[in-house]
Amino acid sequence: MAATAAVWQPREDGLAEICALLEQQISPSSVVDKSQIWQQLQHFSQFPDFNNYLVFILVRAEGKSIEVRQAAGLLLKNNLRGAYPSMVQENQKYIKSELLPCLGAADRNIRTTVGTIISVIVNIEGVSGWPELLPALVTCLDSNDLNHMDGAMDALSKICEDIPHVLDSEVPGLAERPINIFLPRLFQFFQSPHASLRKLALGSVNQYIIIMPAALYHSMDKYLQGLFVLANDPAAEVRKLVCAAFVHLTEVLPSSIEPHLRNVMEYMLQVNKDPDEEVSLEACEFWSAYCDAQLPPENLKEFLPRLIPVLLENMAYADDDESLLDAEEDESQPDRDQDLKPRFHTSRLHGSEDFDDDDDDSFNVWNLRKCSAAAIDVLSNVFNDEILPTLMPLIQVKLSASGDEAWKDREAAVLALGAIAEGCMNGLYPHLSQITSFLLPLLDDKFPLIRSISCWTLSRFGKYLIQESGNPQGYEQFEKVLMGLLRRLLDTNKRVQEAACSAFATVEEDAAEELVPHLGVILQHLMCAFGKYQRRNLRIVYDAIGTLADSVRGELNKPAYLEILMPPLVAKWQQLSNSDKDLFPLLECFTSISQALGVGFAPFAQPVFQRCIDIIQLQQLAKVDPASAGAQYDREFIVCSLDLLSGLAEGLGSGIESLVSQSNLRDLLLKCCMDEAPDVRQSAFALMGDLARVFPVYLQPRLLEFLEIASQQLNANLIRENISVANNACWAIGELAVKVRQEVSPIVANVVSSLGLILQHGEGVNKALVENSAITLGRLAWIRPDLVAPHMEHFMKPWCMALSMVRDDIEKEDAFRGLCAVVKVNPSGGVSSLVFICKAIASWHEIRSEDVQNEVSQVLSGYKHMLGNSWAECLSALDPPVKESLARYQV
Repeated sequence: MAATAAVWQPREDGLAEICALLEQQISPSSVVDKSQIWQQLQHFSQFPDFNNYLVFILVRAEGKSIEVRQAAGLLLKNNLRGAYPSMVQENQKYIKSELLPCLGAADRNIRTTVGTIISVIVNIEGVSGWPELLPALVTCLDSNDLNHMDGAMDALSKICEDIPHVLDSEVPGLAERPINIFLPRLFQFFQSPHASLRKLALGSVNQYIIIMPAALYHSMDKYLQGLFVLANDPAAEVRKLVCAAFVHLTEVLPSSIEPHLRNVMEYMLQVNKDPDEEVSLEACEFWSAYCDAQLPPENLKEFLPRLIPVLLENMAYADDDESLLDAEEDESQPDRDQDLKPRFHTSRLHGSEDFDDDDDDSFNVWNLRKCSAAAIDVLSNVFNDEILPTLMPLIQVKLSASGDEAWKDREAAVLALGAIAEGCMNGLYPHLSQITSFLLPLLDDKFPLIRSISCWTLSRFGKYLIQESGNPQGYEQFEKVLMGLLRRLLDTNKRVQEAACSAFATVEEDAAEELVPHLGVILQHLMCAFGKYQRRNLRIVYDAIGTLADSVRGELNKPAYLEILMPPLVAKWQQLSNSDKDLFPLLECFTSISQALGVGFAPFAQPVFQRCIDIIQLQQLAKVDPASAGAQYDREFIVCSLDLLSGLAEGLGSGIESLVSQSNLRDLLLKCCMDEAPDVRQSAFALMGDLARVFPVYLQPRLLEFLEIASQQLNANLIRENISVANNACWAIGELAVKVRQEVSPIVANVVSSLGLILQHGEGVNKALVENSAITLGRLAWIRPDLVAPHMEHFMKPWCMALSMVRDDIEKEDAFRGLCAVVKVNPSGGVSSLVFICKAIASWHEIRSEDVQNEVSQVLSGYKHMLGNSWAECLSALDPPVKESLARYQV
């Protein structure tokens, strides 16, 4: 290929060869070996001016088809993503100089490809690296030529979408930020006669709502005027963007729409009925956004009689809803690979009350039906029973609609009942028995989607039915729901199986020990489902079995139950290979079972333990050498196996010794603690802590390495990204410290300084991490008060505040042993925080351990003695409940 001359020119033979390859690459013919062509194009990428050829073909190869030119442009875009920064400056300049004149190309495909490439380059070097770009865009926008305006607007919209902040920054050589130059022009295009320009202009401005630059904030009135002008635009895509703008403004800057609230709400109500479903879906998002923004509810209240019927109408299945096709699937049809949802395993976490684990079904398509149901749910939580007088008559009319053709209305009514189950419970509670009696027969409806929605709605009422199960009629209904759901688990329709199984898992969580009398029949149904389900629904059965184990715990440990439960699971376990992803849900299920059975899991423990070790080894090999492992690396295998080992340690207790002592788990675990993936480290530190509790001797040979690596996780820079890793590492250090005592000394100083920082920034950190930090700090202070006491003034106040939030248990006792020990070593270090020490002591309901009780008493009397007359002054600063609580220490 040619060397770069003053102005680069392609060689004819090179040009012809590349064009021929691109033609073959896009040809639909199956004779061509695409991978070979791809390799040849990759080979050409080695030449420094290959990308010049591509831009030349895109911009100047007039004789070639648009498809070939576009293919050259897309290949160029992908190449530049990786190669642009290391390219010769001459070549960078050549590519940029060729792109700009092409903004106004006659063919729209060429223009949009150019726009994409421009946005990629701006993403890499900003606008300051390309001084000619902004003036070129302005010239095109002001040109009044449709092609030029469209090309510039397309490029600008991609920059606004991918890198909006670039236009809202200072640019050397420009008197003002680029956004100030473009925003007035974008507003002008709101009035363009061309729908494509109106759409691109509005879409570009909408990208700035989230970052709200000063330029947009100060022209808010102009923006809103523009939105009202476009509100009834003939183009559905523009109306959709108007709705999106109002929704985002409501979320980000509700004060901006407050003066126009009534008009906006009237508009949203009107477009909620738009014939275009995408527009009505975007409008429907507004109602939830309104409630979340805490705008005045009374304004919305007067709209409810008109809004609720629209939402209910939109909750019926649309004729083209994909679910209608899925609903026909019989259980005998095997699942296709694309039916299997991506799954997400949540690593183990210690002290995790405040971690959200909302299992939202992100795999399913969001549509108008679901959005309308979500809006009714939100409204029911804001207005509670006030929506019932409008909603219930409409639900009753739909439920009583007879005939096959009205099934979608009946289904929507059942969905609505489920959506309001939580928000309107007070109003519905007196009618709970009638509602349940009405829903139970629908479990046997001839339409599968009515059977499936009835499962869901019944599960939404489950916890209230359980509250009623104390009286005979309530108990009878609870049993009927339980049996009805179990019957549907064995439905022949896959969609109903899935709904029944998920609903049953919800009821299990709510019912907990109420399930114990029914365990035999529940297990028989679950294991029967286990035997007949296809792969996708099998995952939900695993979840239901795991949830059952979590709910009834040790009650499961009876020979009769284990005979039903374990053989099919063990058979499946033996059938799957170590690299089969269907193992994930099974590993999770075994984790719950091993924790529930405790020592009862011992007969099954050996093969399960060994399998986990084999899987971790296989994956660690696959990471460096997939060929010899015979498997692709997937860290989820490691995470699930570590969590199952933790479950075994928790369940078997010291009984795990015989399994662990002969294994190489110690070295594998240390490697996992150093893994670059946070979820692997998170589960590894959980297991380290669990082993420290039940078999600390095992970690001894590499003890300092474990402690060192765990203490590194508490580094302030790491914590921000990986709070859960820090949380587990912190907890594990504390568990190990109380077992190995003085041997923890080498890391005490570092860990204490990190924990001090975490506690000082407590309000910005997650609650579980603050509590674990307070406990681990106390445990280290108990073991080495001499190392901790000199620094106590730095963290005494936030430490005591955190300890007063910890619930009474053995961990809190350990922490107070440490608190008392450091105060003894350095009493003056605690004087300035004495009020907080008193509050922490007062947070105990009852200290069970006599020695901790005595230590605390000594600390208080020591300060009373030390402060003399000032002691009374200190007490007077305390709140009455704190004083009352301290009275038992007679100080």
